[in-house]
Amino acid sequence: MVRIICLLIGYAFGLFQTSYIIGRLKGIDIRNYGSGNAGTTNMLRTMGTSAGLLTFFGDCVKCILAVTLIRYLFRNSHGDMLPLLSLYCGAGVILGHNYPFYLNFRGGKGIAATAGLIISFHSIMTTLGIITFFGVFLTTHYVSLGSLLVYAGFMIELVFFGQRGLFGMSQAHLLEMYAVGACLTALAFWKHRENIKRLLKHEERKTYVFKKKS
Repeated sequence: MVRIICLLIGYAFGLFQTSYIIGRLKGIDIRNYGSGNAGTTNMLRTMGTSAGLLTFFGDCVKCILAVTLIRYLFRNSHGDMLPLLSLYCGAGVILGHNYPFYLNFRGGKGIAATAGLIISFHSIMTTLGIITFFGVFLTTHYVSLGSLLVYAGFMIELVFFGQRGLFGMSQAHLLEMYAVGACLTALAFWKHRENIKRLLKHEERKTYVFKKKS
């Protein structure tokens, strides 16, 4: 039951669609522009750097706040499995972001929310994620590639650090956490399936935070 509660709380936080709200304030539905995705990259390309960064911040913070709430609520009753409950909560945020019921389940791809989840987990994982993403993005300018590699790295780190005792949970809870992490990773790759096809064909659009000088 506690797992379902964490998922539902996370889903409620995930419904805060930063890009959609910003777009509506400007008189548009961002899902009708660019890639049609309600996320950071499409906002960056469609409405500019400021809107893109604000979208990333909002989507990232909503996951941090949700996980923080879960840890506060269950710190005494379920202290032995808080990392697992945090992951369930993060999964809920990502599902709420990707599939908001009030927007006909048309949301984003959950990468900024995942960034918030990683930040909530551990500083080492946060540092590795930052290095991975910006190392790839600044080299290739492919947001999708950087995002997917961060996800793959996150999954590997969950298992590596989990087995080394970083999360302080039983093996049964660790295995459950790995399963949830694997599902989130699979979802991320599924949401990026068209990007992967374009990457393989060298047709993926590159993204520049600031416009290239001509």
